[in-house]
Amino acid sequence: MSLAHHQRVTRIAEAAKFDSVFLADALALIGEVRRRSGASRLEPLTLLAALAASTERIGLIATASTTYGHPFDVARRFAGLDHISGGRAGWNIVTSAGDDLARNYGFDEQAAHEDRYRGAEEFVEVVTRLWDSWDDDAVVVDKEGGVFIEDTRVHPIDHRGDRFAVAGPLDVPRSPQGHPVRVQAGSSPRGRDFAARHAEAIFTAQLTLPGAQEFYGDIRERVASHGRDPDRVKVLPGLVPIVGETEGEALAVHERLERHASMTSGLSMLSFVFGVDMSGLDLDAPLPRAIEEHQAQGHQSRSALLVDFAREHGLTVRELIGRTSGGRGHRVIIGDPVAIADSMQEWFEEDAADGFNLMPPTLPGSLEAFVDLVVPELQRRGIFRLDYEGRTLRDHYGLERPARA
Repeated sequence: MSLAHHQRVTRIAEAAKFDSVFLADALALIGEVRRRSGASRLEPLTLLAALAASTERIGLIATASTTYGHPFDVARRFAGLDHISGGRAGWNIVTSAGDDLARNYGFDEQAAHEDRYRGAEEFVEVVTRLWDSWDDDAVVVDKEGGVFIEDTRVHPIDHRGDRFAVAGPLDVPRSPQGHPVRVQAGSSPRGRDFAARHAEAIFTAQLTLPGAQEFYGDIRERVASHGRDPDRVKVLPGLVPIVGETEGEALAVHERLERHASMTSGLSMLSFVFGVDMSGLDLDAPLPRAIEEHQAQGHQSRSALLVDFAREHGLTVRELIGRTSGGRGHRVIIGDPVAIADSMQEWFEEDAADGFNLMPPTLPGSLEAFVDLVVPELQRRGIFRLDYEGRTLRDHYGLERPARA
């Protein structure tokens, strides 16, 4: 809960020339997780505002919900962060699955998956129009004439839709990036289509190279079908790196981590992902067929990914928890610096990833190990930068500044 911890982690990443730091958010304490995993979180935009003052170049991506937020508030806060940071803000757009979250906002249960995405479509439209409600040259600062803003260059949006009525304009000038970078993480068919229309970076959970290649190709096709340039949308699979100077050292680190895996917390995690109570499952049996076939209203893509992984490897529930608990369903890679760099390079060159959303299993130790051991290997191969070339998150991701619509 200390700012000093987050400053230390972020400065390590910035010194290594990472694109960004990304903060997830859940809006609730989930089941057994609350007792065992220290899952309490600082509100991400508040924290990133503090980190903006502690850093100079690294991007700052925060999660904000379209289901339990309001477009004017979200547009204002992210535009503010973009100004404070000098153009380093990104918005991770989430639709927020889970009944625990719903009850914190006055609902008995979560809305249906499709309904949440319909609301997100309108929400993002309103936020984008608010970010564009000021011309780039609206602030004139005419001291002699006593005019700070040219009124004709600030525009109401007068939005009235199915869920929101927002007059506008925003009370913050257009930010350094024009729009903070839009990030999205849904991998269900509905989530993919939403990302293809709106996202500029996509976080995804992929466990195999063929699965990642399918996702990458599908996203690019969907992006192009919406009249957008696929090269302007970056696909970033989650990666949990467990690195040692030798393979044996990395395996020893992994074994130590696995010894601390809680079966109770693992079942709680699976219950959350599948939307089914799994507390009574036989740990030494496969996932029951009824659960495999359950279509979670929450995390459809993640539950399907775990089912496929368990089937492919013939895993019991206990083994599935042991193999996935550290990465919460993301790919765990174990090895020396060369092996990890080989795998990352393969995914990058074989059309499976534009980069990776690194999820170190411990902080700051696992991040420091990756920075000290793997980053130099990637730099020697010429596939990771030696220094920043620009100052904004758009610069780091190779994204253009959007013109005002």
